[in-house]
Amino acid sequence: MGKLYCLLGKSGSGKDTIFKLLMNDKSLRLSPVITDTTRPRREHETDGVEYNFITPEELMRLKAEGKIIEMRKYNTVKGVWYYCTVDDGKVNLENGDYLTIETLEGYNALKKYYGNSVVPLYLEVEDSERLIRSIMREREQRSPDYNELCRRFLADSEDFSEKKLIESGIIYRFQNIDAEKCANDIKKFILQKGNERSVC
Repeated sequence: MGKLYCLLGKSGSGKDTIFKLLMNDKSLRLSPVITDTTRPRREHETDGVEYNFITPEELMRLKAEGKIIEMRKYNTVKGVWYYCTVDDGKVNLENGDYLTIETLEGYNALKKYYGNSVVPLYLEVEDSERLIRSIMREREQRSPDYNELCRRFLADSEDFSEKKLIESGIIYRFQNIDAEKCANDIKKFILQKGNERSVC
């Protein structure tokens, strides 16, 4: 049975960068699970790569068809944004391992749906460094939205509180000071998990 690895972390912790590094490492043989969102696409993002960008109407259709595994709603300064994972038949844990980026809430929903095959990979970065990274990323946008940046940054304290991490059983934590080193540490962990499966 394969594993569904979930990259978790606060905003600015480098989830997108680590995701790309791991996906580009063909020795891991990971397949991506791309979540859907109704939020606007950022300039550096590509539809179907970071997210599947859908309309609220498409989301309601998927929900009516019973294809939503988990869904999150955020009241942002630009309106309500939804994120969700869709059961579109692309995840088959009998055939291999998968990688996705998730929130803590999303991870818990996936674990409820897929069971112990879901493995969390929590990225840790010191708060001041995260804030600097977030500002640098936002500065690259055509219309930077620092209000939304601040909302996300503050919300993370609650969304990823130590209490919630412990309640969710988040054990595996990786320091993302240097992206290459962090990705390599996660690679070793994934390969070790694969070896444990082979022994069983």
